[in-house]
Amino acid sequence: MGVQAALFGLLGGSTLVLGALIGLYVKVKRRTIAVVTAFGAGVLIATLSFELVAKAYVKGGFDSTTTGFVAGAALFIIGDWVVNARGGHHRRYTLGKRYHAYNPELKDEGSGMAIFIGALLDGIPESAAIGISLIAGEGIGWAVLAAVFISNLPEGVSGAVSMTNSGWKKASTIAMWASIAVMSSLSSLAGYLVLGHMGVDGYAFITALAGGAILAMVSSTMIPEAFDYEGRITPIATPLATVAGFLLAFVLSELAR
Repeated sequence: MGVQAALFGLLGGSTLVLGALIGLYVKVKRRTIAVVTAFGAGVLIATLSFELVAKAYVKGGFDSTTTGFVAGAALFIIGDWVVNARGGHHRRYTLGKRYHAYNPELKDEGSGMAIFIGALLDGIPESAAIGISLIAGEGIGWAVLAAVFISNLPEGVSGAVSMTNSGWKKASTIAMWASIAVMSSLSSLAGYLVLGHMGVDGYAFITALAGGAILAMVSSTMIPEAFDYEGRITPIATPLATVAGFLLAFVLSELAR
C-alpha cells in the first residue's frame, strides 16, 4: 500500500510537469487559466470538506480536528508569507504583469528558489492527503487524487512562465517541476506511513492539518488568481467553474462511499 501511495502521489504531481510543458510551449489564454484554476479550487474545497475534515471529526472528534485544522492553516499562512517576501508570489502569476505584493523592486523577476519552495508549500499538504486517504484499507480517495491532479495544472503553467520570464532555461525549469512531482510522491508516502502508526487522535489531527493548509492555500492563491482578471471580465464563467469543481468532487466522494 505504501508503494501505491507513492505512485498516486506521483500521478497527482505529474500535472505540474504537464502544466510546465504547456506554459513553455503552448500559448494559453488568460481566460483558460482562470477557469481551470477556479475549477481546481472548487474541487479542493469539496475534497478537504468531505474527505479530510469530516473524516477527521469522525475519527478523533472535535478537539483534535479543530486543533489540527487551525494549525495547518497557520503553518501555511506563515510559510507562504515568508516565501512571498522572497519572490515566490510569482509561482501563480501568469494572468498579467503586476508588481510583487511585498517588494515592488522584484517586479516579474521572482526568485527561482522561492518559486520552488512555494510550489512545495502548496503541494505537500495536497500530496500528503493522498496518502492519508489510503489509511485503514479505505482505498484511494479518488476525489482527493482528482483535486490534486487538477489543481496542479495551472500552477505548473504559471510557475514555468514566471521562471522563463526570470531567465531560467527551459530544461532547468522542467527539471525543477519534475523534482517537485517526485517530492509530491514522497509526501504522499510519508502521509501514509506516518498516519499508519498513529491513534485516532493523531489521525484526526494530521488529516485536519492537511485540510487547514489546503483551505488556506486555496483562499490565498488559487481563488484570488482566478478572479483577479478574468473573474471581472467573465463574472459568470469563473464562479460557475468553481461550483462545477465542488459538485464534481462531492459526487466522486459520495460514489466512493
